Amino acid sequence: METIEVTRHDGVVTLMLNRPTKKNAATIQLWTELGDALREIAGRADDRVVIITGAGGEFCAGADLWEPPTGGPPQHRLASMRTLGDVALALYRLPQPSIAKVRGVAVGAGCNLAFGCDLVVAGSTARFSEIFSRRGLTLDFGGSWVLARRVGLHVAKEIAFFGDMLSASQAQQFGLVNRVLDDADLDAFVDAWAARLVASPPIALAQTKRLLNNSMNVTMEQALDDESAAQTVNFATRDTAEAIAAFVEKREPTFEGR
Repeated sequence: METIEVTRHDGVVTLMLNRPTKKNAATIQLWTELGDALREIAGRADDRVVIITGAGGEFCAGADLWEPPTGGPPQHRLASMRTLGDVALALYRLPQPSIAKVRGVAVGAGCNLAFGCDLVVAGSTARFSEIFSRRGLTLDFGGSWVLARRVGLHVAKEIAFFGDMLSASQAQQFGLVNRVLDDADLDAFVDAWAARLVASPPIALAQTKRLLNNSMNVTMEQALDDESAAQTVNFATRDTAEAIAAFVEKREPTFEGR
């Protein structure tokens, strides 16, 4: 891949947006490569956690509005937007937990890439903006779906209408960010969270993620039915048996995703 750097270590996959001279502004190539990486990860049992971050001290400056022509026939705008939507769906459907590790700017689609992750950890230099209205545009990369669910409708409208730049602490106050740390402490904290998730039961985590993602789209009765089905699957796994045995034997469990 040319615009995404993929590294793997002890069950943790790090996807680094790698256009530092452009503050990792996203081209169609970057979105395509990111989508391909996410779909590959989704099918790999040995990939247990995904970290998304950016190179050069920035997360993502949104879409590269100055992207040069590819030399081929021009792509229909609707088709290019659907490419973007496919990546947002790949991130949403990813069975593994995802963590956005944010330094510097996260604006536009880059902002929603961060908010689309399951967990968002920001450094003190992080800045977030749904900048679309200032560019004559509307929310994309799932922002119209994610934002209201994170902060409520009226706050979402404030953030989207004005497109103001939010500091990391302001984003945390709105409930958009899980943790804010000094930039120097960011890597160690995210690594520790990722290690805890790697050590967790992957089947149970995937089902918990699915239940929570669906929670605002189903009735209480449907949620209870889904919980019952998920627990039935869990009780049939080796991991649940291992967890019970480890509890009885007063030791830490070892989960294999089976």
